[in-house]
Amino acid sequence: DPGDCPSGIRPDQDFTSSNFSMDIRMPGVTPAEVMDFIPHANMDTVHHMLLFGCRKPSSISSYWDCGGAVGACEDQSSIMYAWGRNAPSTKLPRDVGFLVGKNSKMPYLVLQIHYGDIKAFRDHHRDCSGITLTMTYKPQPFIAGIYLLLSYNTVIPPGNKVTNADVACDYTSFPIYPFAFRTHTHHLGKVVTGYRVRNGEWTLIGRQSPQLPQAFYPTNKDVNVQYGDTVAARCMFTGENMTTATSIGSTSNDEMCNFYIMYYMDRKHAIPFMTCMNPGPKQLFQHIPAEANIPIPVSPDMMHADEKGCLLQSQKWKKVEQVSWPLTSLQLGQVSGLAYNTHSYLVVFHRGDHRWGANSFNLQERYQERFLGPIQQSTILVVDPDVGAVMKASGRNMFYLPHGITTDKDNNYWLTDVALHQVFKVSGNGRDRILVALGEAFVPGSDSGHFCKPTDVAVDSKTGNVFVSDGYCNARILKFSPEGKYLNEWGAGSASDSGRRIPFQIPHSLAFIPDRQELCVADRENGRIQCFIAETGEFVKEIKKEEFGGKVFAITYSPDGLLYAVNGVSPHHSAPVRGFVMNYYSTGILDTFQPEKKEFQMPHDIVESIDGVYVGDLDSRQIYKFTLEKSHRSVKKGGIDVQQLDGGELKSEPSSVGGIFGKIRGKAVGGLNLGNFFVSHRGYTRQGFDQLSTEGSDQERNNDSSDSEYEEFSTLPPRSSS
Repeated sequence: DPGDCPSGIRPDQDFTSSNFSMDIRMPGVTPAEVMDFIPHANMDTVHHMLLFGCRKPSSISSYWDCGGAVGACEDQSSIMYAWGRNAPSTKLPRDVGFLVGKNSKMPYLVLQIHYGDIKAFRDHHRDCSGITLTMTYKPQPFIAGIYLLLSYNTVIPPGNKVTNADVACDYTSFPIYPFAFRTHTHHLGKVVTGYRVRNGEWTLIGRQSPQLPQAFYPTNKDVNVQYGDTVAARCMFTGENMTTATSIGSTSNDEMCNFYIMYYMDRKHAIPFMTCMNPGPKQLFQHIPAEANIPIPVSPDMMHADEKGCLLQSQKWKKVEQVSWPLTSLQLGQVSGLAYNTHSYLVVFHRGDHRWGANSFNLQERYQERFLGPIQQSTILVVDPDVGAVMKASGRNMFYLPHGITTDKDNNYWLTDVALHQVFKVSGNGRDRILVALGEAFVPGSDSGHFCKPTDVAVDSKTGNVFVSDGYCNARILKFSPEGKYLNEWGAGSASDSGRRIPFQIPHSLAFIPDRQELCVADRENGRIQCFIAETGEFVKEIKKEEFGGKVFAITYSPDGLLYAVNGVSPHHSAPVRGFVMNYYSTGILDTFQPEKKEFQMPHDIVESIDGVYVGDLDSRQIYKFTLEKSHRSVKKGGIDVQQLDGGELKSEPSSVGGIFGKIRGKAVGGLNLGNFFVSHRGYTRQGFDQLSTEGSDQERNNDSSDSEYEEFSTLPPRSSS
């Protein structure tokens, strides 16, 4: 019964409110024209959904088949929302909304659903899939819109390892504030990246693999675009394993290069949709950052299916294997911290003959074993990464209970000592000169001048700012200047619709994400990772997996977009203790790893290196090494197999320039019917765009939810520059 499908408008429960909800659902339909779809093994009934804003829809029926020549809109269409492959739902920033309705430029809303598995309808049930829009009659100060950059004349030669499609336009309107982005290609696309170029400086708006769920992802929160800037994007394709040339077009056998920017702007200047199709000058793209040419690793289970249901192939992960290391004996105490310096040496922070026991602290968190004196052994070891030989030793008679360590760009050490309740910056030349000391020795506290068992430090190499996780008896992150001046602090973020914040329960490890200027926190006892904007402390996202088993001890970030983590033993979960490899942007688990012959006892820290990761195990006093093996290289040691093009050194192929839009000169264009565009050019007959596949404590061993469901974006106050 179609009446069983909820649809229409529902008022807010507070009848004095101007807010209401709108359900847009399929009115009890059974798709009959998708027999050529072959389901992806992990795909549910709906492959993906798109919500369009239209001046005039292509049909006046309540629903229609969009698989033929009829698309979503008769005139120009503006994509307002996209969902695919169980991507999280999207919340617009506060005070921001899409302007829709009779007197707007989008009086009609059209929901387009692409079905992925006809077998789901063998029981003859009727589909009620759709979305709910939270709406309001109250005018919002800022209006949202979509800026679409697309290439139309790129040809990908067969066998070419790399072909780039570049798009760039000069921006000539009122300021916009991007807050989300979305990428789209078909199966040859490896990475799509978008930038703002201002005075020759390239600022990242967003970078993602188009083989991941093609939802809207958060942008760099500090970027804006204003008059005189250039908006640019690059799609990187590969023609390997292809026997014929591939052009931009409307079918799944063709390719597409789209970079969507979801933005907001002042209400009185609102433009709901802008497009850019200019290839841009070659000299401009000679200065594009190298990250635009580096594929983002994607595991098979994260790949999306196209509309014919074929599994798209990208980079594939093999089993992670442990490397036999070290080749020489390392005499270690409890291994509490690991770091990696700019000379590619491993730095180990360990406790020598000291241990954290049940009587180490009293109820006031004061250290009770000062009579032992500081650790007499060298607590800081610089180790050769190949054989494990100690190259340099320092840190004698300085520390009582070492915990966390990181290095800065000058190879100085930033360390924490939970017994001293202090954070130190120590020279890395082996002379043990204390350059900065934060906190008061042996005095716990919770103000800006004290810590309580601080756990870890992260350093922003660009600004030199220092972040401290504090700790075992506080639940906060503190930010300091490079000289140690207190700047600000924050607690845990909220990852639920209710807005309820669950405080940190031992923020144990930090990882700085330089390409996004974000800071991630391993919230140990809550079994989650939370990430924040480093400048403001604003919450960005939460990563919480059942596989973590309720514990996350340590994390580290790799410049290729990978986030590594290790969990720990939990009395409430039976999950194995192991390491995880995750895509930072999609948060999906790509692989897991653990020792082959032994088991992790208490993996306490993890650090990324040039060829893999090291894990320090506190209880076993060992360090494990796992390497990253490239499939194109002959590497005898086991590791993570990431297929890269040409050994990771990607060469650019020039894109063709010219064509019908060659005279646009980089202007942002208002409206565009992409379906009609492809119909009228290059001999295409399908009204393609509307039918395309678009998505897709370490007292150590003290025996005393689900993934985030949405992406929430935040509004930046309008500013004249960034």
